[in-house]
Amino acid sequence: MHNATEASGCCRLLGKVTIALAMTAALAMPGRSQTQGQSGNGTSQGSSGGGQQASGPATVQAAQQTLNGLNGGSNVQAGGSAASQNDYRGSIVQGKATAGILDLSLDDAIGRGLRNNLGLILNASAVQNAGGTRLQQLQSLLPTVTGNANYTVQQINLAAYGLNFPGFNPIVGPFQTLDFRAYLSQSLLNLQSIDRYLASKHNLTGAKLSAEDARNMVVLTVGNAYLLCIADASRITAEEAILAQTKVSLDQATAAHEAGTSPRLDVLRAQVDYQNAQQQLVQARNGLEKDKLALARAIGLPTEQQFRLTDPVPYAEADAVTPEQAFAQALANRKDLQGMAENVKGSELQKKAAVAEQYPTIDFTGDYGGLGTRFSNLHDTYTATGEVNAPILQIAKNRGDKEVADATLQQQRARYSDQVQQVNQDVRDALLDIEAARQLVQTARSNVDLANEALSEAQQRFRAGVTDNLAVSEAQAQTQQANDQYISALYQHNVAKLSLARATGTAGTNYKNALQAGGH
Repeated sequence: MHNATEASGCCRLLGKVTIALAMTAALAMPGRSQTQGQSGNGTSQGSSGGGQQASGPATVQAAQQTLNGLNGGSNVQAGGSAASQNDYRGSIVQGKATAGILDLSLDDAIGRGLRNNLGLILNASAVQNAGGTRLQQLQSLLPTVTGNANYTVQQINLAAYGLNFPGFNPIVGPFQTLDFRAYLSQSLLNLQSIDRYLASKHNLTGAKLSAEDARNMVVLTVGNAYLLCIADASRITAEEAILAQTKVSLDQATAAHEAGTSPRLDVLRAQVDYQNAQQQLVQARNGLEKDKLALARAIGLPTEQQFRLTDPVPYAEADAVTPEQAFAQALANRKDLQGMAENVKGSELQKKAAVAEQYPTIDFTGDYGGLGTRFSNLHDTYTATGEVNAPILQIAKNRGDKEVADATLQQQRARYSDQVQQVNQDVRDALLDIEAARQLVQTARSNVDLANEALSEAQQRFRAGVTDNLAVSEAQAQTQQANDQYISALYQHNVAKLSLARATGTAGTNYKNALQAGGH
């Protein structure tokens, strides 16, 4: 009968421990599972991983995808290649790893990211590409001057041209000619070239604005990676506390069993809890190291460089703001919207250029130089030509170019209109995430206090011999779950505030106020 009771108790224990571990896993992983796409970690965190929530880092990934689409659109006409979502996770490594441990604050991390992040570098290259395209279009409106010098020796057979003169030798020469000449060409009126040049100017402006908006994307990416490492470090601290608590429970169960006041089942139950806590601690430490590698990769630190985080980024309430106020701020500050507006203007001019293909053009060409048989008898010669070219019959080409340009214009207008609504949604999503995370923080903080109180009560009852340690085991699992909930809620709240700063276009300059970090 005693064995049957122990077996039943053991089954109950395993069932509840399994449920507790499953709940813990679902709540411990929001930070890691949501940000694997951002940090580049391809593997989960073992038994502590599996759950995923949509708040916080989901906004980070959505913002990266939005910027990727923006850059792709803004640089199509400029001929440049935009930074993809993955590019913001990479960087150009600067310097070599140093001995010792580097102190890394949030300011330092973001500063390094703004210097070394691959996404920002690629956007700068896209701006350079757009600038080169503008200069290429400008050249068609500027004078083109070339120089030429040649020395020619000839001998002509007049008979070969049917020229026969009695008494004259048909072979003329050999004789030489020296020619030094400069050539000038200038477009006097070409509406198509003018419109294409003006379009390239708007595309360049759009590329510059997209590059400025990319700074917000870098701040969001690096800030999220930094916050994730902070959450990992907090989780390690919580796991270490749980490990210490399970060790106390194991010692108590062992002592009670040796004194004959407790069954062997209590010792086995305490050993399972202790070893589970050890596993969770190992996984938490491994997760922190992997996320630190992802952070180093995003900011250009050598992967072998050891560093510690110095900014805890404590919890702070977000400033109260309405969706309408935040959206108005976004319309005023978002460089991506301004860049897309420039792209629309560029597409309008490209359409005008397509229409202008059917208009006449006026050009001037001329040359001036010296011509003679030797340097001493060079004579000035020149040619000046004015030319009017008018397309007469190229109906299919003109119509085709206009339709292509009009389709591109409609696409740019549609993208811009949709992006305005996307910004509105981003702002409202971030505000909803902030409020939800705030409530989660409050509830989770209360749950931690209650779980710790329940654990203390269970330990006291077991120590007094009132009950077995099943209640202690359950209380420890609940405490671990409550800690994970609280850590995840803090992380989500900070990421949501950072996402709001990005959504309103102020992350690049106001991220510290958004997070209340570094002494705020």
